[in-house]
Amino acid sequence: SRGDMELDTKLYITGSDGKKYMGIGVLWLLEEIDKSKSLRSASINMGLSYSKAYGMLKRLEDEVGRPFVERKRGGATREGLELTPFARNYMELYREFQTSAKEAAEKEFVKFREKVETLIEEDRND
Repeated sequence: SRGDMELDTKLYITGSDGKKYMGIGVLWLLEEIDKSKSLRSASINMGLSYSKAYGMLKRLEDEVGRPFVERKRGGATREGLELTPFARNYMELYREFQTSAKEAAEKEFVKFREKVETLIEEDRND
């Protein structure tokens, strides 16, 4: 029926310029960097161009004002990108925020949907 509604929540944090700098895609990029220890590998795994992935990371660091990755020199492989402790804490805070914000939105949406159903019923009976 037409009364079926779903809520799609996409949360982005924007800078003073109104442009997005944090969202689920950036979180996935950080997780991918954490796994592959390389921005290039992370971008390939996510199907992003290197410049796009680099831009996402750079913008996040510029907006937050803290480094999210650090180079670890040495080792047999050239891959040596590590998340900073700050980055890990930030990701944890973002995950908690996203979960609670979505739960709150879902609760409000249930109330909204019930009110709309009531409105439709009343309108039919007029």
